[in-house]
Amino acid sequence: MPVPVSQMWTVASYVLAQKIKRRKRYPLVLMLEPLFRCNLACAGCGKIQYPAHILKKHLTPEQCFNAVDECGAPMVSIPGGEPLLHPQIKEIVEGLVARKKYIYLCTNALLLKEKIDLFIPSKYLTFSVHMDGLKDHHDFAVCREGTYEVATDAIREAVKRGFRVTTNTTLFDGADAKDVRNFFDEMMSLGVEGMMLSPGYSYDKAPDQSHFLGKAKTRRLFHKILSNRNPKWQFNLSPLFLEYLMGKRNYTCTPWGMPTYNLFGWQKPCYLLQDGYAETFAELMATTDWDRYGTESGNPKCANCMVHSGYEASAVHATFNSLSGFLATVRGTLFSRYPSAEAKAALSQPMKPVHAPAGLVQLNGNNQRP
Repeated sequence: MPVPVSQMWTVASYVLAQKIKRRKRYPLVLMLEPLFRCNLACAGCGKIQYPAHILKKHLTPEQCFNAVDECGAPMVSIPGGEPLLHPQIKEIVEGLVARKKYIYLCTNALLLKEKIDLFIPSKYLTFSVHMDGLKDHHDFAVCREGTYEVATDAIREAVKRGFRVTTNTTLFDGADAKDVRNFFDEMMSLGVEGMMLSPGYSYDKAPDQSHFLGKAKTRRLFHKILSNRNPKWQFNLSPLFLEYLMGKRNYTCTPWGMPTYNLFGWQKPCYLLQDGYAETFAELMATTDWDRYGTESGNPKCANCMVHSGYEASAVHATFNSLSGFLATVRGTLFSRYPSAEAKAALSQPMKPVHAPAGLVQLNGNNQRP
Protein backbone atom coordinates (compact mmCIF):
# COMPACT_ATOMS: atom_id res chain seq x y z
CA MET A 1 0.00 0.00 0.00
CA PRO A 2 1.24 3.55 -0.72
CA VAL A 3 0.77 4.67 2.90
CA PRO A 4 0.60 2.75 6.20
CA VAL A 5 -2.83 1.83 7.56
CA SER A 6 -1.99 3.77 10.73
CA GLN A 7 -1.54 6.97 8.73
CA MET A 8 -4.76 6.46 6.80
CA TRP A 9 -6.63 5.85 10.05
CA THR A 10 -5.09 8.93 11.70
CA VAL A 11 -6.11 11.18 8.81
CA ALA A 12 -9.57 9.64 8.47
CA SER A 13 -10.34 9.94 12.19
CA TYR A 14 -9.04 13.53 12.21
CA VAL A 15 -11.25 14.55 9.28
CA LEU A 16 -14.30 12.81 10.74
CA ALA A 17 -13.70 14.62 14.04
CA GLN A 18 -13.77 17.96 12.19
CA LYS A 19 -17.03 16.93 10.52
CA ILE A 20 -18.58 16.02 13.85
CA LYS A 21 -17.52 19.41 15.24
CA ARG A 22 -19.07 21.02 12.11
CA ARG A 23 -15.89 22.87 11.25
CA LYS A 24 -16.15 24.22 7.73
CA ARG A 25 -12.45 25.07 7.43
CA TYR A 26 -9.68 22.99 8.94
CA PRO A 27 -6.06 22.20 8.00
CA LEU A 28 -5.05 18.80 6.65
CA VAL A 29 -1.33 19.30 6.06
CA LEU A 30 0.93 22.00 7.46
CA MET A 31 3.44 23.26 4.89
CA LEU A 32 6.36 24.10 7.17
CA GLU A 33 9.13 26.02 5.39
CA PRO A 34 12.07 26.28 7.80
CA LEU A 35 14.24 28.06 5.21
CA PHE A 36 14.24 29.25 1.60
CA ARG A 37 17.90 28.48 0.86
CA CYS A 38 18.58 25.75 -1.70
CA ASN A 39 21.50 24.05 -3.44
CA LEU A 40 19.71 24.17 -6.80
CA ALA A 41 18.25 27.01 -8.88
CA CYS A 42 15.35 25.45 -10.77
CA ALA A 43 13.80 27.62 -13.48
CA GLY A 44 10.22 26.95 -12.37
CA CYS A 45 10.79 27.69 -8.69
CA GLY A 46 9.46 30.79 -6.95
CA LYS A 47 10.82 29.97 -3.50
CA ILE A 48 14.49 30.85 -3.80
CA GLN A 49 14.27 34.29 -5.39
CA TYR A 50 14.84 36.16 -2.15
CA PRO A 51 17.77 38.48 -1.31
CA ALA A 52 20.84 36.94 0.32
CA HIS A 53 20.06 38.14 3.83
CA ILE A 54 16.71 36.29 3.73
CA LEU A 55 18.23 33.13 2.27
CA LYS A 56 20.66 32.99 5.19
CA LYS A 57 17.85 32.84 7.76
CA HIS A 58 15.99 29.80 9.09
CA LEU A 59 13.31 28.95 11.63
CA THR A 60 14.37 27.58 15.00
CA PRO A 61 13.10 24.17 16.11
CA GLU A 62 10.96 25.93 18.74
CA GLN A 63 9.31 28.10 16.08
CA CYS A 64 8.58 24.97 14.05
CA PHE A 65 7.10 23.12 17.03
CA ASN A 66 4.93 26.08 18.02
CA ALA A 67 3.53 26.30 14.48
CA VAL A 68 2.80 22.57 14.37
CA ASP A 69 1.09 22.63 17.76
CA GLU A 70 -0.90 25.74 16.88
CA CYS A 71 -2.10 24.35 13.55
CA GLY A 72 -2.97 20.85 14.76
CA ALA A 73 -2.87 19.15 11.33
CA PRO A 74 -2.00 15.43 11.43
CA MET A 75 0.56 15.71 8.63
CA VAL A 76 3.50 18.08 8.16
CA SER A 77 5.25 18.66 4.85
CA ILE A 78 8.71 20.25 5.16
CA PRO A 79 9.58 21.93 1.85
CA GLY A 80 11.98 24.80 1.26
CA GLY A 81 14.43 25.58 -0.16
CA GLU A 82 16.28 22.43 0.71
CA PRO A 83 15.44 21.32 4.27
CA LEU A 84 18.61 19.23 4.59
CA LEU A 85 20.58 22.49 4.56
CA HIS A 86 18.97 23.47 7.86
CA PRO A 87 21.58 23.11 10.65
CA GLN A 88 18.96 21.74 13.08
CA ILE A 89 16.87 19.58 10.78
CA LYS A 90 17.60 16.54 12.97
CA GLU A 91 16.08 18.26 16.02
CA ILE A 92 13.08 19.44 14.02
CA VAL A 93 12.30 15.96 12.69
CA GLU A 94 12.81 14.34 16.11
CA GLY A 95 10.44 16.83 17.71
CA LEU A 96 7.73 16.19 15.14
CA VAL A 97 8.10 12.42 15.37
CA ALA A 98 7.73 12.75 19.15
CA ARG A 99 4.45 14.57 18.46
CA LYS A 100 3.37 11.64 16.25
CA LYS A 101 3.00 13.84 13.19
CA TYR A 102 3.35 12.20 9.79
CA ILE A 103 6.24 14.09 8.18
CA TYR A 104 7.11 14.42 4.50
CA LEU A 105 10.60 15.89 4.30
CA CYS A 106 10.84 17.29 0.76
CA THR A 107 14.35 17.08 -0.65
CA ASN A 108 16.22 17.10 -3.94
CA ALA A 109 18.30 14.30 -2.34
CA LEU A 110 21.66 15.81 -3.27
CA LEU A 111 22.59 15.74 0.44
CA LEU A 112 20.49 12.76 1.49
CA LYS A 113 23.25 10.13 1.62
CA GLU A 114 25.49 12.56 3.49
CA LYS A 115 22.78 13.43 6.05
CA ILE A 116 20.90 10.14 6.32
CA ASP A 117 22.65 9.06 9.52
CA LEU A 118 20.94 11.99 11.28
CA PHE A 119 17.62 10.18 11.02
CA ILE A 120 16.04 6.98 12.30
CA PRO A 121 13.52 5.05 10.17
CA SER A 122 9.99 5.62 11.44
CA LYS A 123 6.45 5.28 10.14
CA TYR A 124 6.16 9.00 10.89
CA LEU A 125 9.03 10.06 8.58
CA THR A 126 9.02 9.97 4.79
CA PHE A 127 11.65 11.38 2.47
CA SER A 128 9.76 12.96 -0.43
CA VAL A 129 12.34 13.21 -3.20
CA HIS A 130 11.85 15.83 -5.91
CA MET A 131 12.10 14.02 -9.25
CA ASP A 132 10.89 15.74 -12.42
CA GLY A 133 11.27 12.85 -14.85
CA LEU A 134 13.85 10.57 -16.41
CA LYS A 135 17.51 11.55 -16.42
CA ASP A 136 17.72 14.10 -19.23
CA HIS A 137 14.43 15.78 -18.37
CA HIS A 138 15.11 15.90 -14.64
CA ASP A 139 18.61 17.33 -15.03
CA PHE A 140 17.32 19.94 -17.45
CA ALA A 141 14.43 20.88 -15.17
CA VAL A 142 16.69 21.46 -12.16
CA CYS A 143 19.36 23.14 -14.30
CA ARG A 144 22.23 20.89 -13.25
CA GLU A 145 23.69 17.81 -14.89
CA GLY A 146 24.16 14.68 -12.82
CA THR A 147 21.40 15.28 -10.28
CA TYR A 148 19.29 12.34 -11.44
CA GLU A 149 22.01 9.79 -10.66
CA VAL A 150 22.70 11.35 -7.26
CA ALA A 151 19.00 11.37 -6.35
CA THR A 152 18.26 7.82 -7.50
CA ASP A 153 21.34 6.53 -5.67
CA ALA A 154 20.11 8.27 -2.51
CA ILE A 155 16.63 6.77 -2.95
CA ARG A 156 18.12 3.26 -3.15
CA GLU A 157 20.15 3.88 0.00
CA ALA A 158 17.19 5.24 1.95
CA VAL A 159 14.96 2.33 0.88
CA LYS A 160 17.69 -0.16 1.80
CA ARG A 161 17.92 1.36 5.28
CA GLY A 162 14.19 0.99 5.85
CA PHE A 163 13.05 4.59 5.39
CA ARG A 164 9.74 5.48 3.81
CA VAL A 165 10.45 7.16 0.46
CA THR A 166 8.13 8.81 -2.03
CA THR A 167 8.79 10.92 -5.11
CA ASN A 168 7.30 14.32 -5.86
CA THR A 169 6.99 15.32 -9.51
CA THR A 170 5.91 18.64 -11.01
CA LEU A 171 4.86 18.62 -14.66
CA PHE A 172 5.10 21.57 -17.03
CA ASP A 173 4.01 22.33 -20.58
CA GLY A 174 5.91 20.14 -23.02
CA ALA A 175 6.04 17.07 -20.77
CA ASP A 176 5.96 13.89 -22.87
CA ALA A 177 3.25 11.57 -21.54
CA LYS A 178 5.12 8.44 -22.69
CA ASP A 179 8.30 9.55 -20.95
CA VAL A 180 6.36 10.31 -17.76
CA ARG A 181 4.83 6.83 -17.81
CA ASN A 182 8.28 5.29 -18.28
CA PHE A 183 9.48 7.46 -15.41
CA PHE A 184 6.75 6.01 -13.17
CA ASP A 185 7.99 2.52 -14.03
CA GLU A 186 11.54 3.53 -13.13
CA MET A 187 10.56 5.09 -9.80
CA MET A 188 8.55 2.06 -8.72
CA SER A 189 11.52 -0.18 -9.61
CA LEU A 190 13.58 1.78 -7.06
CA GLY A 191 11.24 0.60 -4.31
CA VAL A 192 9.52 3.88 -3.47
CA GLU A 193 6.34 3.70 -1.44
CA GLY A 194 4.36 5.91 -3.78
CA MET A 195 4.51 8.89 -6.10
CA MET A 196 3.08 12.40 -5.80
CA LEU A 197 2.55 14.61 -8.82
CA SER A 198 1.12 17.98 -9.66
CA PRO A 199 1.02 20.53 -12.47
CA GLY A 200 3.36 23.45 -11.91
CA TYR A 201 2.16 26.75 -10.51
CA SER A 202 3.22 29.98 -12.24
CA TYR A 203 5.06 31.76 -9.44
CA ASP A 204 5.48 35.44 -10.26
CA LYS A 205 9.18 35.23 -9.36
CA ALA A 206 9.97 32.05 -11.29
CA PRO A 207 12.64 32.71 -13.97
CA ASP A 208 10.74 30.64 -16.57
CA GLN A 209 7.20 31.93 -17.13
CA SER A 210 6.60 30.29 -20.51
CA HIS A 211 6.05 26.63 -19.60
CA PHE A 212 3.27 26.62 -17.03
CA LEU A 213 0.23 24.55 -17.95
CA GLY A 214 -3.26 25.95 -18.45
CA LYS A 215 -6.21 23.96 -17.12
CA ALA A 216 -7.25 22.46 -20.46
CA LYS A 217 -3.71 21.32 -21.23
CA THR A 218 -3.35 19.96 -17.72
CA ARG A 219 -6.42 17.75 -18.11
CA ARG A 220 -5.34 16.48 -21.54
CA LEU A 221 -1.83 15.69 -20.30
CA PHE A 222 -2.94 13.88 -17.13
CA HIS A 223 -5.64 12.00 -19.03
CA LYS A 224 -2.94 10.56 -21.29
CA ILE A 225 -0.59 9.83 -18.41
CA LEU A 226 -3.02 8.35 -15.89
CA SER A 227 -5.32 6.34 -18.16
CA ASN A 228 -4.46 2.67 -18.88
CA ARG A 229 -2.27 2.53 -15.78
CA ASN A 230 0.35 -0.01 -14.97
CA PRO A 231 -1.06 -1.81 -11.89
CA LYS A 232 2.37 -1.56 -10.24
CA TRP A 233 2.10 2.24 -10.01
CA GLN A 234 1.32 3.51 -6.52
CA PHE A 235 0.34 7.13 -5.93
CA ASN A 236 0.54 8.83 -2.56
CA LEU A 237 -2.48 10.96 -3.44
CA SER A 238 -6.23 10.78 -3.16
CA PRO A 239 -7.67 8.87 -6.16
CA LEU A 240 -10.25 11.64 -6.45
CA PHE A 241 -7.49 14.22 -6.84
CA LEU A 242 -5.99 12.13 -9.66
CA GLU A 243 -9.42 11.97 -11.29
CA TYR A 244 -9.65 15.75 -10.93
CA LEU A 245 -6.35 16.14 -12.80
CA MET A 246 -7.69 13.85 -15.53
CA GLY A 247 -10.74 16.06 -15.99
CA LYS A 248 -13.18 13.54 -14.51
CA ARG A 249 -14.13 15.76 -11.53
CA ASN A 250 -14.44 19.43 -10.67
CA TYR A 251 -13.51 20.84 -7.27
CA THR A 252 -13.23 24.27 -5.76
CA CYS A 253 -9.93 25.20 -4.15
CA THR A 254 -9.36 24.58 -0.44
CA PRO A 255 -6.47 26.97 0.29
CA TRP A 256 -6.83 26.60 4.06
CA GLY A 257 -6.37 22.82 3.77
CA MET A 258 -2.59 23.14 3.50
CA PRO A 259 -1.57 26.36 5.30
CA THR A 260 2.01 27.57 5.18
CA TYR A 261 4.27 28.77 7.98
CA ASN A 262 7.69 30.21 7.13
CA LEU A 263 10.20 32.91 8.04
CA PHE A 264 7.60 35.66 7.66
CA GLY A 265 4.79 33.97 9.60
CA TRP A 266 1.53 32.39 8.39
CA GLN A 267 1.36 33.03 4.66
CA LYS A 268 -1.92 34.28 3.16
CA PRO A 269 -3.70 32.51 1.59
CA CYS A 270 -1.64 29.42 0.72
CA TYR A 271 1.74 27.91 -0.13
CA LEU A 272 1.63 29.34 -3.66
CA LEU A 273 0.44 32.93 -3.19
CA GLN A 274 1.85 35.67 -0.95
CA ASP A 275 -0.89 38.15 -0.12
CA GLY A 276 0.40 39.08 3.30
CA TYR A 277 1.12 37.26 6.54
CA ALA A 278 -0.58 36.60 9.87
CA GLU A 279 1.16 36.28 13.23
CA THR A 280 -0.93 33.32 14.37
CA PHE A 281 -2.81 30.46 12.75
CA ALA A 282 -6.04 31.70 14.31
CA GLU A 283 -5.46 35.12 12.73
CA LEU A 284 -4.76 33.49 9.36
CA MET A 285 -8.06 31.62 9.44
CA ALA A 286 -10.08 34.58 10.73
CA THR A 287 -8.69 37.45 8.65
CA THR A 288 -8.07 35.87 5.23
CA ASP A 289 -10.77 36.65 2.66
CA TRP A 290 -10.98 33.09 1.36
CA ASP A 291 -13.59 33.99 -1.26
CA ARG A 292 -10.90 35.91 -3.18
CA TYR A 293 -9.05 32.70 -4.08
CA GLY A 294 -9.56 29.63 -6.24
CA THR A 295 -10.40 29.31 -9.92
CA GLU A 296 -14.07 30.10 -9.24
CA SER A 297 -13.17 33.44 -7.58
CA GLY A 298 -12.09 35.19 -10.77
CA ASN A 299 -8.66 35.93 -9.29
CA PRO A 300 -6.27 35.83 -12.29
CA LYS A 301 -3.49 34.36 -10.12
CA CYS A 302 -5.71 31.34 -9.50
CA ALA A 303 -7.10 30.96 -13.03
CA ASN A 304 -5.02 27.95 -14.11
CA CYS A 305 -4.12 26.48 -10.74
CA MET A 306 -4.81 22.78 -10.25
CA VAL A 307 -1.98 22.21 -7.80
CA HIS A 308 -1.90 19.53 -5.13
CA SER A 309 -1.65 22.04 -2.27
CA GLY A 310 -4.96 23.61 -3.26
CA TYR A 311 -7.00 20.65 -4.46
CA GLU A 312 -5.82 17.52 -2.63
CA ALA A 313 -7.62 18.73 0.49
CA SER A 314 -10.71 19.34 -1.65
CA ALA A 315 -10.60 15.71 -2.80
CA VAL A 316 -10.16 14.45 0.76
CA HIS A 317 -13.09 16.60 1.86
CA ALA A 318 -15.20 15.09 -0.94
CA THR A 319 -14.34 11.58 0.28
CA PHE A 320 -15.82 12.22 3.72
CA ASN A 321 -18.56 14.66 2.76
CA SER A 322 -20.98 12.08 1.37
CA LEU A 323 -21.52 8.38 0.86
CA SER A 324 -21.09 8.85 -2.89
CA GLY A 325 -17.71 10.52 -2.33
CA PHE A 326 -16.56 7.69 -0.07
CA LEU A 327 -17.69 5.04 -2.55
CA ALA A 328 -15.97 6.91 -5.39
CA THR A 329 -12.73 6.87 -3.39
CA VAL A 330 -13.07 3.14 -2.73
CA ARG A 331 -13.77 2.54 -6.42
CA GLY A 332 -10.80 4.67 -7.48
CA THR A 333 -8.57 2.75 -5.08
CA LEU A 334 -9.66 -0.73 -6.17
CA PHE A 335 -10.20 -0.09 -9.88
CA SER A 336 -7.43 2.30 -10.84
CA ARG A 337 -6.55 1.29 -14.38
CA TYR A 338 -8.94 3.75 -16.12
CA PRO A 339 -8.93 2.10 -19.58
CA SER A 340 -9.17 4.60 -22.43
CA ALA A 341 -8.71 3.91 -26.13
CA GLU A 342 -8.55 7.66 -26.76
CA ALA A 343 -5.66 8.11 -24.33
CA LYS A 344 -3.85 5.11 -25.77
CA ALA A 345 -4.13 6.56 -29.28
CA ALA A 346 -2.95 9.98 -28.07
CA LEU A 347 0.24 8.43 -26.69
CA SER A 348 1.25 7.44 -30.21
CA GLN A 349 1.09 11.00 -31.48
CA PRO A 350 4.48 12.75 -31.76
CA MET A 351 5.24 15.52 -29.30
CA LYS A 352 5.90 19.03 -30.58
CA PRO A 353 9.45 20.08 -29.69
CA VAL A 354 9.65 22.41 -26.72
CA HIS A 355 12.31 25.10 -26.77
CA ALA A 356 14.57 25.68 -23.79
CA PRO A 357 13.11 28.15 -21.28
CA ALA A 358 14.42 31.66 -21.62
CA GLY A 359 17.46 32.31 -19.46
CA LEU A 360 18.65 28.70 -19.39
CA VAL A 361 21.88 27.45 -20.90
CA GLN A 362 22.41 24.08 -22.54
CA LEU A 363 23.54 21.60 -19.93
CA ASN A 364 27.14 20.56 -20.14
CA GLY A 365 29.63 19.91 -17.39
CA ASN A 366 28.54 21.90 -14.35
CA ASN A 367 26.68 24.63 -16.22
CA GLN A 368 23.69 26.05 -14.39
CA ARG A 369 21.21 28.83 -14.96
CA PRO A 370 23.07 32.18 -15.17
